[in-house]
Amino acid sequence: MHFRLMDRDSWGRCLARPAVWAALFLGLTASPLARGADTIRLKLATLVPTGSSYHKSLLVLRESWRKLSNGSVDLVIYADGKLGSEADTVGLMKLNSIQASMITVAGLSEIEKSVGSLQNIPMGFRDFSEVDYVGEKLQPMLEEILDQKGFRVLFWSDAGWVHFFAKKAVVRPDDLKKLKLFCWAGNPEQVAIYKSSGMDAVPLETADIVPGLQTGLIDATPAPPVFALKAQIDSRAGHMLQLNWAPLVGACVVRKETWEKIPAALREKLQQAAIDIGREIKSNGRKEMVESIAEMEKRGLKVTKVTPELEAEWRAVAEAAYPQIRGRIVPTEMFDRALELIREYRKSKSAPAQ
Repeated sequence: MHFRLMDRDSWGRCLARPAVWAALFLGLTASPLARGADTIRLKLATLVPTGSSYHKSLLVLRESWRKLSNGSVDLVIYADGKLGSEADTVGLMKLNSIQASMITVAGLSEIEKSVGSLQNIPMGFRDFSEVDYVGEKLQPMLEEILDQKGFRVLFWSDAGWVHFFAKKAVVRPDDLKKLKLFCWAGNPEQVAIYKSSGMDAVPLETADIVPGLQTGLIDATPAPPVFALKAQIDSRAGHMLQLNWAPLVGACVVRKETWEKIPAALREKLQQAAIDIGREIKSNGRKEMVESIAEMEKRGLKVTKVTPELEAEWRAVAEAAYPQIRGRIVPTEMFDRALELIREYRKSKSAPAQ
């Protein structure tokens, strides 16, 4: 263990989490070399459900790594959030109880807030081409920052757009303000911003969304359609506003110290296999987003389309929160750079062909 990775406050927060104690008592702190001097065992935690396309892609990666390394690299996958929330898994990586995790920006921000520039700018991105353009420009820089924090990015990906699901039809921002809205408990600053925007934000863990809807603790939640379908959110919140609020971006990261135990030539092959899987996950995720909405409509989900006028109304509300997001949720430099790149892309698309 390398205690220098965590200050006293971080240790306190991490050890206060039940999942961390569970991992410690289960013996997950064993060395990555536990299976033999020539075998490197990487334990990877994720919230993705067993049997989902995301999980299947990770299983393909596991087999690919096994073949490329002749069995010397063993990837063990803990799906379904078995080891706790994304914040928990980041804490476990810092403790070296696990060595890798596939997490969203919410979890990555526990390591470095700059990654929020890829997601935490509501209504900042209009389509996937803008998401991809900004990602291509910022991800290399973010990888360097994460590397300095002790983590190697294996691949980036996303799961499509986050939409609002609610028990009642939500058309305008004022409709959402009348409902109790889920907000991730791991980010008190985000909760404060929602509340300052007039939203009745209720901070909970992701695993509490469905129980919260069942009990009336919350009435609405932002969620990617793929997750909503798997968790059957639509059966408890039967209305969806088809508004591209933000992309759900994530990455698969591994402890740098563990990664560098693998011979350099083999690391390059494993990295490329991971990048290929990341592309597959992104492609499948975006396709399944559309398919998930269609499937939920068959089950009775009522979808509200957004007109240009309504989109402008939502954008005004989102942009009014930018001064609070800038510098608090997303570091100022990265927030400004993301918006600059979006403007740059739009200008290039509107320019006449030469």
